[in-house]
Amino acid sequence: MALDDIDFEWDENKRQANRRKHGVDFADAVECFYDSFSKVIPDPDHHAEHRYVLVGIDTSGRLLVVVYSQPDDTTIRIISARAATPSERRTFLQR
Repeated sequence: MALDDIDFEWDENKRQANRRKHGVDFADAVECFYDSFSKVIPDPDHHAEHRYVLVGIDTSGRLLVVVYSQPDDTTIRIISARAATPSERRTFLQR
């Protein structure tokens, strides 16, 4: 996916709630999409819409887990973002 052609979007209320709950701003989560070592897998827990889980590093060096959907070829909608758990961190670093 060529990120130069992608628009990132999110619900502002969800962004604020995510910042309060997880301490991660969706704007920071966008940076993980530019991490050349990031990994994307389909989210097996949501069947009503196609969701994906991206694990990547933001520009502050935090390993984040970002859940998103891609409603069309030019849009990524961020749904949630949080710091990776120690187990997720080990799995990511061992690959």
